[in-house]
Amino acid sequence: MATLKLGQAMIHWSKTGHPPDNRIFKIIDHYEISNYGYLLQVRTAREFGEPLGIWETHHKEDMMNLKRRDLLKIVAAEGIASAGTRVFAQSEGPLRIGVLCDFSSVASTSGGKGSVAAVELAVEDFGGQALGRQIEIVSADHQGKAEIATGIAREWMDTKGVEAFFDLQISSCALAVMALAANKNKIAVVSNAHSSQITGKSCNPTSFHWTYDTYGLSTVQPDVFVKMGKKRWFLLNPDYAFGISLENDFKKSLEGRGATVTGSLRVPLGSPDFSTAVLAAANSGADVVQVGLFGTDLLNFIKTARQFGLDSVVTLATTSMSIVDVQVLGLESMHGLYANEVFYWDQNDKTRDWSKRYMKKMGSPPNGERACGYSAVMHYLKAVAQAGVVDATQVAKAMRSIPVNDMMSNNLTVREDGMCVRDFHLFKVKAPEASKYDFDMYDYVSTVAGPSTVRSPSESECALIKS
Repeated sequence: MATLKLGQAMIHWSKTGHPPDNRIFKIIDHYEISNYGYLLQVRTAREFGEPLGIWETHHKEDMMNLKRRDLLKIVAAEGIASAGTRVFAQSEGPLRIGVLCDFSSVASTSGGKGSVAAVELAVEDFGGQALGRQIEIVSADHQGKAEIATGIAREWMDTKGVEAFFDLQISSCALAVMALAANKNKIAVVSNAHSSQITGKSCNPTSFHWTYDTYGLSTVQPDVFVKMGKKRWFLLNPDYAFGISLENDFKKSLEGRGATVTGSLRVPLGSPDFSTAVLAAANSGADVVQVGLFGTDLLNFIKTARQFGLDSVVTLATTSMSIVDVQVLGLESMHGLYANEVFYWDQNDKTRDWSKRYMKKMGSPPNGERACGYSAVMHYLKAVAQAGVVDATQVAKAMRSIPVNDMMSNNLTVREDGMCVRDFHLFKVKAPEASKYDFDMYDYVSTVAGPSTVRSPSESECALIKS
């Protein structure tokens, strides 16, 4: 590395060849190679802290053209006017973000095109550009399989330059992509999967959870039903990472409230028959059957439960049901069931205004996961703007440092483990005759405040909190 001193400034040239034109750049002090191109940092010799300006390009020739054309507009021999100023050059290519979810299997009713539509609205609301680069969305169907999810994510990073992943539906897929993205120093924001491992033992510095997890799910309905005297519970969950986390968190939550688990059963994703599960729940002696199934599995279970009359002898605590499921089966089949939501389209003026835009795209209102996908992308893009780079380490720091504000979020905080802390609402599905207009589907029951829906730092398994 060659070093040239220029009065109070210094140039470091870390690539072989002729150094930059030192007669022009009297106060530039650092130039280096990054793994995605050239990174040029500007700062005074007396201030070796935060860079005063950053330019990203991909070719030495472009950098040389950029410095002569643009840099002199803001750099003078005496220094830079404001130590907080950041100026960015137009990058060669778009800033690509990836939406990876289920378009075709068991969870497609709450993912797919609806998830992409929510992200499109976020990019539109942000203005379509970040750091002078057009924002481009790529999307794909992982079919609910972690090996497909990681294969797509790897290909996107290696050939498309994707900087951040969103949605990441289904916990096994989310956890796998999180680990891969962290290894490549990319951002992963989970808004459509709910295992508590995401911000627990599988947490990492560049991954985030933008919706509720199984710990949060285990707080809302037990809090309501146990207070009603319903203390005997049967637990029915899918047999993979999310279901296992949900079962374990429910057991701890119920035990802490003095309730009893009379039995539990896990069923594989895409199960063709739920009669055995319904009979096991009916014979358990439970007051409440917690149902953690989702998507088509949940819909098929509810159909079977109604046929067997299970809902007439126990309370069905459908912990993973959303408004999308109610739309599919209708109020006649779903009335009286309970839904945990961090978002309801008809909650207030802001949620209604945004949801109307979403409905123009999709024809029906969004569920909480899709709304959280919008929130996640908006916050990521704000963090990119604040960090001044797309480097995941710096963007992640910005994401944790700035409050979350959007149509569904009001000054929310992001914890060190990556969890965006939200209030959790319980709704009851209306009877058909109680619905007054299109998509008027829920009656409000109660709210659990955000801090009560996440693990305390002392309980956390996340190394980022423990350290």
